[in-house]
Amino acid sequence: MSGWRLPVLTYHAANVAGGDYLGNDHVALAADLAMFARAGWRIVPARWAAEQVACLADRDLRRCVALTCDDGTDLDLRDLDWPGVGRQRSFAGILAEAAGRFPALTPHLTSFVIADPQARAVMDRDCLHGRDWMREWWAEAGPHIEIGCHSWDHNHPALGTTGLDGMPRGDFFVVDNEARADFQIAQALDYIGARIAPARCALFAYPYGHANAFLREDWLPRRGPELGLLGAFGCQGEPAHAGSDRWELPRFVCGWHWKSAEELWALLASCA
Repeated sequence: MSGWRLPVLTYHAANVAGGDYLGNDHVALAADLAMFARAGWRIVPARWAAEQVACLADRDLRRCVALTCDDGTDLDLRDLDWPGVGRQRSFAGILAEAAGRFPALTPHLTSFVIADPQARAVMDRDCLHGRDWMREWWAEAGPHIEIGCHSWDHNHPALGTTGLDGMPRGDFFVVDNEARADFQIAQALDYIGARIAPARCALFAYPYGHANAFLREDWLPRRGPELGLLGAFGCQGEPAHAGSDRWELPRFVCGWHWKSAEELWALLASCA
C-alpha cells in the first residue's frame, strides 16, 4: 500500500504535573482514545510501522495511529496515588476501558522499558518518589500492551558515574561503538526477553530520541535482525511512511509535538 502515513504517538506515564491535558499524559491518553473512536481512526501496533517499512507486510494503514510510551514505570500497568495530585488510572486501565467503550478501536500500546534493575532503582529514587515504581511488571502487561526495549540504563544522568569505557551520561549519541551498543542494546534485549518469554522484544526506542549514524546505519542494520528487532524509533515529529528509516522510525511526543486535543487533531488531519 503506497502513500501511507502512520502517526506513531508517544506518552510518558510519569508525566503527572496536574489534572489537565497538558500536565498529565493519563488525561491526554484517555481523551485521545475517545477522539480516535469518534473520528473513526483505528489503533494498530507500532510494530506494523517497522514491518511496513521493511517490506515484511503491506497493510492498509489509512486513518490508523500507533501508540507507544517510554521508560516503563509502574503507572503503565497499575493505578497509583501520585503525591499532591491523586489517584492515576494506569495506561493499561485506560486502554481496557476504551476497549469496552469502543470495541472497533482495538487499543494497543508498546511500552519501551529500561532493563537494568539497579538503574531503575536510582531513577525511581531520584526522578519519581522513591516508591518502587519501576518494577519488572512486563510479563503481566496484559492484552493491550507490548513490551519494547528502551536500552539497558537509558545512560541516565541520575546514575552519576560515567558509563562503559568512560561514556558520559545524559546522552545516547555517545553509544557510538560496538562495545557500547552491545552493553546498552544487546544486553538489554537479552534481559527483557528472558522476562517476557515466550513473547519477544521486537522494537527499540532511542533514549532522548538520540540516534547516531553508527547505530542507525551500521550496528542496528547488522545486529538488529539477529537480536530479534524489527525496527527502532526516534522522535522526529513526523509520521512513519514508506521512505522512513527502519532504524529511526519517527514518533510524535505528547507535550512536545502536540499540547492539546485540538493540536493532535490537526496533526492527525495532516497525516490522513
